[in-house]
Amino acid sequence: MAHLVEKVIYKGIITAMTGLHIGGTNTSMGIGGPDKLVVRNPLTNIPYIPGSSLKGKMRSLIELKYACCNTDNKGNVGPSQDPRTPSGMLFGTAGKNNDQKHPSRVIFRDAPLIINNDGGEYGKKGIDFSQTDLPYTESKTEVSIDRVTSAANPRTFERVPAGAKFRFEMVLNVFEGEDKKQMDALLKEAIGLLENDYLGGNGSRGYGQVKFELSETVSIK
Repeated sequence: MAHLVEKVIYKGIITAMTGLHIGGTNTSMGIGGPDKLVVRNPLTNIPYIPGSSLKGKMRSLIELKYACCNTDNKGNVGPSQDPRTPSGMLFGTAGKNNDQKHPSRVIFRDAPLIINNDGGEYGKKGIDFSQTDLPYTESKTEVSIDRVTSAANPRTFERVPAGAKFRFEMVLNVFEGEDKKQMDALLKEAIGLLENDYLGGNGSRGYGQVKFELSETVSIK
């Protein structure tokens, strides 16, 4: 088994360029409140970007870019199960056979929202949330129209407003015999693809445009 030779830690800021909706639970929804809530830290009630959302979106975009999705004999499309593909090499595979199993080389941390102008070591200031109609978020009502009956179906979405900033951290694990430069380039390519796509839900309606600012890269050997 190859041994771990290096950890590369990427730190920086994610800025929401448009309203961001990453769905959370509706168990605490009050009467008259939004129908679709964002995910929040249950202890602080502050929104955040789950690491799973970042990983899943970047992985799917790399699979689309390199056409390395897996299709079974029933025509179902899923994540690549071949560790030799760009997606499998970087994000891992969970195949049934040992030669298909490949742990993810990237760890995605949850990205906390910057509030109270506390940008930490990056010195970035958060936006002023004092005017939002919900704690740290806004509500946006959208209406779908039945094309046959013309009946209106209004729905209210909760969004983290444009301009909000999140601290992100990713860790790339490099094992003996692996190409660090190739994985670094692929990870940065995934970031670029995400910047030109969307994060979270309702991207075709303008939600979820984000921008990454890499502030620091640390190598630990």
